[in-house]
Amino acid sequence: MESMTMEFVRKLPIPQEVKAQYPLTEDLEAIKKANDQEIADIFTGKSDKFLLIIGPCSADNEEAVLDYMHRLRGVYEKVKDKIFIIPRVYTNKPRTVGKGYKGMLHQPDPEKPEDMLEGLLAIRHMHIRVIKETGFTCAEEMLYPQNHRYLSDVLSYVALGARSVEDQEHRLVASGVGIPAGMKNPTGGDLNVMMNSITAAQAPQRFIYRGWEVQTPGNPYAHAILRGYVDKFGNSMPNYHYETLKEVYNLYKKEGLENPAVIVDCNHANSGKKYLEQIRIAKDVMHSRHVSRRIHSLVKGLMIESYIEDGNQKVEDGKYGCSITDPCLGWEKTEKFIYDLYDIIKEDEAKAK
Repeated sequence: MESMTMEFVRKLPIPQEVKAQYPLTEDLEAIKKANDQEIADIFTGKSDKFLLIIGPCSADNEEAVLDYMHRLRGVYEKVKDKIFIIPRVYTNKPRTVGKGYKGMLHQPDPEKPEDMLEGLLAIRHMHIRVIKETGFTCAEEMLYPQNHRYLSDVLSYVALGARSVEDQEHRLVASGVGIPAGMKNPTGGDLNVMMNSITAAQAPQRFIYRGWEVQTPGNPYAHAILRGYVDKFGNSMPNYHYETLKEVYNLYKKEGLENPAVIVDCNHANSGKKYLEQIRIAKDVMHSRHVSRRIHSLVKGLMIESYIEDGNQKVEDGKYGCSITDPCLGWEKTEKFIYDLYDIIKEDEAKAK
């Protein structure tokens, strides 16, 4: 007797069918290949460029997201000798209690009911547009490992969230995505859990994926993301400071992992979701890189939540380019921040000579 209470609503197209509807053309494949190589060179240390993973908390509106990406491209052209930008185009959103807007995959229109078929088509269409119109290949949160195949040919970076990083399926799939996979520290802040996830993702793995027995080679670009944590009283606690970065460096040395790297997430529990704090936190991290050559080599980049308008809003408020999930830096502050970051990097390089 079947005991599952799921209603099987409809059969969805497989990834190959969705990719055929919105294909990655040869010219776009060449863009992704070049971007992937440059990002890999940063993680291996062949390039000393600094990564900036930046964009909306959630990519909720295609036109606003593309507007933001075009603005970002204009700034990138002026800083690309020092900074490599990977835009955040996050279309799956974890919800702590399972309620609320779960991203474009679930709701292509946040004001209409969930529609997974339209969602799958919408997210691929948007990613293709970003590459075609701006030359950016983007980052996503790998919230649902089984769904990664729908976007596996267009992404240049994935992050495993604080709630997912302890999950075996996420770790095993990360070992075979073929692009850098950032493993966030868990919400409780245990750095050893984060390091265990990196160890698992860097190792070859065999498991069942989308009905197949698969074998992965291991992902040498799996790395740490520090996003702060929540203590037992529910208070947000930071972990971007010099002392934590030094501890992560020592953990990497102890484990003997490939390509030691940290991305510092300047929002979430590091900022207590006070989005304006991202700027100060970023500068603090850059100072730690300046005073320690070990931390300089370890910290490969920053993650920033940014959109067109400051802050956030309710879905029904309808303000163009304003986050409907976590609060973000608006465009004016974002633009200034990127130029300031560029100047900090240049000054640091000049003093190092």
